[in-house]
Parts: sequence; C-alpha cells; structure tokens
Amino acid sequence: MAVHKLMIDDFVSVDYGLVAIHSSLEDCRLAYFINRHLELRLERCPKDVSFKRKDGESFFSRYLFEDDTNDAAWSLIQNKNSMVSTQTNNTSLFSGAGQMGTSSALFLPELKTVDYILKIEDTGDDDTATENAITGLLAIKYVATAYKINHHKLKSKNNLIF
Repeated sequence: MAVHKLMIDDFVSVDYGLVAIHSSLEDCRLAYFINRHLELRLERCPKDVSFKRKDGESFFSRYLFEDDTNDAAWSLIQNKNSMVSTQTNNTSLFSGAGQMGTSSALFLPELKTVDYILKIEDTGDDDTATENAITGLLAIKYVATAYKINHHKLKSKNNLIF
C-alpha cells in the first residue's frame, strides 16, 4: 500500500495584491475618487477593523467592493489612525476622573508613511489587476504616489485577514 503525504505548503497560495497609497485625503473622499477613476463601487463597511492593544483599542475604516463579474474583492483600509486611551488614576482625590490621551496607531506597523492600503483579493497568478489599479490611482491628482507592496516581507500580514 502506498503512502501519500500532503504538505500544507501545497495549499498555501497568496492570491491577493497590496497597493500602498500616499494621500492627504479623508477616507471617504479617497474612496469616491477611486470609484470614479477605477470604476469600482467601494462602500463603507458597517464595522471597522479593530485591534485591541495594551494601551487601548484602535479602529481603522474599511471600504469594500465585491466584484462578481471578475470574482475579486477590493478593500481600502486606513493605515493611520489616532487612538484615544483612557487611564484612570485611583490615587487622586477624584478617583472617578480619568486622563485622556491620544496616540497614533498603524494598521501595518512596517509601513509608517503609508496612508491607505488597497487590497485586491483573488488576483491569481496575474498581477494585471494590481498594475491597472496603480495606474488608475496615479491618475488621481490627490494621490501623491501609489506602489505595490511585497506582502512576503510583511511581518504583520495577519492584520490583513478580516
């Protein structure tokens, strides 16, 4: 009787492309311009992507378009966000009062200068969807630059699972 081994690595395939976007626009305005130039229908997701951290919880806005004709999904995710943290001080005279503080949080900490991330799922082996997206993004006058991200070098790629 023959023994067949299946390796887990045989089934792991990365079928998404990532595009970094540098823009000073708000997320809703950027989604509007991407919809116009790339002919998409990005819509705001009802639930933001959230991460619990030791100093508070951070939320990142997400816009989603599921393209049924090309069997792909497009996600626009905010990379930078300010996080409000509350610290209570029980040793003070007013123990119920807490100190509020703000700090910045990053969706992908390796990409500190990137403002938004465009994730194109189910691209397959062909990168034409990613290249066409970059060409369309560079046509938007409010986008400073856009380029492809090598997702093999990312340490926090688990953040992209939602």
